[in-house]
Amino acid sequence: MSQQTVLVIDDERDIRELLTITLGRMDLRVDAVGTVTEARRALAEHSYDLCFTDMRLPDGNGQEVIELIATHHADTPVAMITAYGNVDAAVNALKAGAFDFVSKPVDIQMLRQLVRTALKLAEEKRNDLAAAKTGSSGDRLVGDSPAMQQVRATITKLARNQAPVYIAGESGVGKELVARLIHEQGPRAGGPFVPVNCGAIPSELMESEFFGHRKGSFTGAVSDKEGLFQAAHGGTLFLDEVAELPLHMQVKLLRAIQEKAVRAIGGRDEIPVDVRILSATHKNLGALVDLGQFRQDLFYRINVIELCVPPLRERRGDVPLLAAFILRQLAAKSGAAAGHLQPAAQRALEEYDFPGNVRELENILERAMAMCDGDTIDAIDLMLPQRAPRSQVGTVAESAAPAAPPALPAAAPTSDGGLDDYISHLERTAIIKALEESRYNKTAAAKKLGITFRALRYKLKKLGID
Repeated sequence: MSQQTVLVIDDERDIRELLTITLGRMDLRVDAVGTVTEARRALAEHSYDLCFTDMRLPDGNGQEVIELIATHHADTPVAMITAYGNVDAAVNALKAGAFDFVSKPVDIQMLRQLVRTALKLAEEKRNDLAAAKTGSSGDRLVGDSPAMQQVRATITKLARNQAPVYIAGESGVGKELVARLIHEQGPRAGGPFVPVNCGAIPSELMESEFFGHRKGSFTGAVSDKEGLFQAAHGGTLFLDEVAELPLHMQVKLLRAIQEKAVRAIGGRDEIPVDVRILSATHKNLGALVDLGQFRQDLFYRINVIELCVPPLRERRGDVPLLAAFILRQLAAKSGAAAGHLQPAAQRALEEYDFPGNVRELENILERAMAMCDGDTIDAIDLMLPQRAPRSQVGTVAESAAPAAPPALPAAAPTSDGGLDDYISHLERTAIIKALEESRYNKTAAAKKLGITFRALRYKLKKLGID
């Protein structure tokens, strides 16, 4: 096997020498240059397994290099070298296609771990293992609809870098499954996948759960305890229902993500951690930022890339496939024959709105198998709740992109959508009114609403307003 090569781009001689020595000890050949021009020349003449680039260079910036590599050398992972605490630069680099980032002063242990992960990724790309994995792991993400095909394609792309991913979608759509597939199809597949429901941890125990504690650091701390970040070292930490984090924990989480290090309660030193962060919630996180209930800086840090998982009612054609898949799973668990749907039962499922999405479909079919005669499921066995047509309700489930609503009511809607739906309803009405009054000039509408153009564009996307 030929020696793997790394390109280092930094105008500081000390950094170039440090990386050259460190990478050389890992049996890697290193080319080190100090300008964008030299980097372009090196990339044109050689093929590299990995690239490190500084942000500020004498004749340009690292962003140019990242975009060049993403466009013309897509098989080469590139990591940004940033100044300490320069989170904006790191986030912009990840959005442009960077694999990861390393802060100055460079932590040698973290650097070596990053290099090992990146080189594993490069090897998988060359061997097209990512595509092979999609064929097996993706089988659990059932559906042939265009929406689900797009989700699977996006998962494959996201698995190939280390950028934080925010998975949006209603309760029950399968956000944790999507997170697991991103983990399993990427270079961290051999490491742990640690899911945590942020809404299930008592506020007073959160810091200990996330970062660990030392024996005697507080009453009841009878021994040292490892936190979730340490448990996920080398793998992926999935923060489900991240909107439930209290503000004081949001501050601590932001620091841990930025510095790639944690300090246990009662501990003196920070412990470096190599963790990829995936997060999800069924709530409108952008709206919570506007309300001051979620930190904007943390939102931008975890929402480098957003992946929206569609609700089941928007992919009704997948219902028969999903139902058959779930019935096979239930049969495998029980050891009985797989149930099958009568035509009337299948039509009833296809016409049902599934406010609880895939999770509700699973519950309905499990109940139906218990109620039916033999293995044949009739429509009556489904015991579907009688609901008014959605067009008569005026709201949708909490995190859905709402359809055009009726005129704004004087009082809160009477459906069971909750406060989040009502706020979304008010936002939508105000935005549509502002757009109409400004003749659909988005800049003018944003000014009329008292928000930035970027904030308006985000809300238009979240609320499904064309």
